[in-house]
Amino acid sequence: MKKLTTVLIAAGLLASASACSAPQLTTEETCDRVGVAVASLPSNASKTATTRVANAIRPIEPVASEDMKPVVKAILEYSDELVKEEPADAKAKSEREDKMTELAAAYQEAGTKYGELCRG
Repeated sequence: MKKLTTVLIAAGLLASASACSAPQLTTEETCDRVGVAVASLPSNASKTATTRVANAIRPIEPVASEDMKPVVKAILEYSDELVKEEPADAKAKSEREDKMTELAAAYQEAGTKYGELCRG
């Protein structure tokens, strides 16, 4: 059992080390990967669909091109907040609404930047 645990830990360390040294994607490659992930999102996306798309985009963030990093980050932050449960407390609701307004603006800017970099 100790050997198996040691092997699994070593494999995990190797996998995480290789992920850290993964080459940075070009803007075109980042656009392609984000485009594939986002294409599966239906127009009236449920929380589950939004979570799936965010989880598909999450591994792209660390290797995204420098131009696309803010775009990917904005998409993930907005998606993560969007799927959270609505707070019951009035103050927390107000704070969440403010945060969603801010994230929605960043998300729209990211969409514009995505259009410029990926379709432009």
